[in-house]
Amino acid sequence: MLMPMNSLLANDRNGLFGSCILTWGNRCQNTDFLPLSFGATFETINMSNSDPFEDDDSGLAIQESEPELKRPPLFKVILLNDDFTPMDFVIEVLMDFFAMPEALATRVMLQIHTQGVGVCGTYSKDVAETKVVIVNEYAREHQHPLLCMMEAA
Repeated sequence: MLMPMNSLLANDRNGLFGSCILTWGNRCQNTDFLPLSFGATFETINMSNSDPFEDDDSGLAIQESEPELKRPPLFKVILLNDDFTPMDFVIEVLMDFFAMPEALATRVMLQIHTQGVGVCGTYSKDVAETKVVIVNEYAREHQHPLLCMMEAA
């Protein structure tokens, strides 16, 4: 029902226009939600029947996307050869800090001795950094110049 604006302003208690769309003119369909000024008309939108969680087949497709996860970058922990560190100490380090069985530790030690470098393991950055620090400190405590480093895998 359309009524003149002047007669509808008396029905407005709060000066609110709720869920109305502003159009310019002199008439309004909703007598409960009018602003106190402007001589405008309002068309009421019926929001009571809409459920924001229900699919209304309006053509809007919402697809939840899975977050793209990628593996952290890996780093190789390596031991460098020197002429002063005993072979038994290198085997001990490989067994204690890299959980290698004795046979594998001996093979890696011989690779370090013959090729100048040997890979002790591949780890995430934090783990690799920690192992490098621990091995280098352990070697210094035992007064050996063994050098442990890390590089990108």
